[in-house]
Amino acid sequence: MGYDLNHKGRVHSFFTGGMVDGPGIRSVVFLAGCNLRCKYCHNPDTWQMLRGDEMTVGEVLDEVLKYKSYYKFSGGGVTLSGGEPMLQARYLTDILAACRDHGIHTTLDTSGSASRADAEKILAHTSLLLLDIKTINPELYFELTKVSLEKTIGVLDVAKEMDVPTWIRFVLVPGITDDREDIKNLAEFLRGYDNVTNIEVLPFHKNGEYKWQDLKIPYELNETEPPSMTEVREVEDLLKGSMITR
Repeated sequence: MGYDLNHKGRVHSFFTGGMVDGPGIRSVVFLAGCNLRCKYCHNPDTWQMLRGDEMTVGEVLDEVLKYKSYYKFSGGGVTLSGGEPMLQARYLTDILAACRDHGIHTTLDTSGSASRADAEKILAHTSLLLLDIKTINPELYFELTKVSLEKTIGVLDVAKEMDVPTWIRFVLVPGITDDREDIKNLAEFLRGYDNVTNIEVLPFHKNGEYKWQDLKIPYELNETEPPSMTEVREVEDLLKGSMITR
């Protein structure tokens, strides 16, 4: 079997019927805990590991198997998100392996906070990787997240080596991630990854601002407005120009 149904980890929440976190209709499992402190995070309530409920792999599997028929007819499956799911590497690996063992398509939505060894174990059971690259500018990445860009690129490298289909996610934040030179550098960088099959540009929004207020965390972007759809399409065109047709 290769996984432990009794292994315990921390789950923040579940969402069923998702259609934006991978193909088809999906159950999204949000794991608790995150080492990033993104200025535009819309889920700061997932940062602390202890905010999650302790659950076994078997309990998570039982929850997602309830909707297996929906996955089958829609081409969907299960998406593991967070927080930063790779922080719970062994737990994440076991959940993904258990889902794959039951014929469920698995998607991992992550910023790539994992060692190479953990990434190899995790991606061995991942049907699709959604990798959030906030910027290719190392200094700006650190300013935005308080962590290094290095592990994110390391996970992308492992995905390429293992030929794991990957969608890049990029959040367009006016005045922060919209520098065209940085975007062109990201596009040029991604030309080296033939496993990247899609690039999604997500517009910055403030739907989670109230969570920062509830948690009494200073929110720096209260004056920042979402980008126009024209800007989003322009940046998406720039980035998608880097994709290699497979």
